[in-house]
Amino acid sequence: MTKLLLSIHVLVAILAVGSITVAASMFPRQALRAIGGEGPGVTALLHRVCRGYAVAGIAVPVFGIATGAQLGVLGDAWLIVSLVLTGIAAALLGLVILPGQRSLLALAEGQAPSGESTGNADAAADAAERAEHAQAAARPVAARLAMLTGIFNVLWAVVVVLMIVRPSSTTGA
Repeated sequence: MTKLLLSIHVLVAILAVGSITVAASMFPRQALRAIGGEGPGVTALLHRVCRGYAVAGIAVPVFGIATGAQLGVLGDAWLIVSLVLTGIAAALLGLVILPGQRSLLALAEGQAPSGESTGNADAAADAAERAEHAQAAARPVAARLAMLTGIFNVLWAVVVVLMIVRPSSTTGA
């Protein structure tokens, strides 16, 4: 049973957390491109990937705790630290990263397509000016989102190292 739980835990971690880290890392740059006139298609897809896999990612600590219970290591410091870091990463994703993505996505969706031609020079100039203002407003949000996504990714990297090294483990791993 332990091998099954551990296998599911690792597979879900790779598929869910791996997908989130890639999509969330790509999101800020794609959002700026979308706001610049490329349209929100890719940006919306990346946000859906992050949101969907965040829900699936709940299985990672669930199966991790079940595996830890089977192994009798729930009280070990490395596992407790891993769970705390997982909680911090989840909070960062749910409370900061996903809402930041929604903000940038809203800016991208509020832009008129750059190829739109009304025949009115004033309307085109107004649209270009709005797009410039939207990009100026989006840059600091995108930079902050990129930084927080990097922190999210580092938290998961530390958890992976703790899972492999398991300080003070008696298995010699």
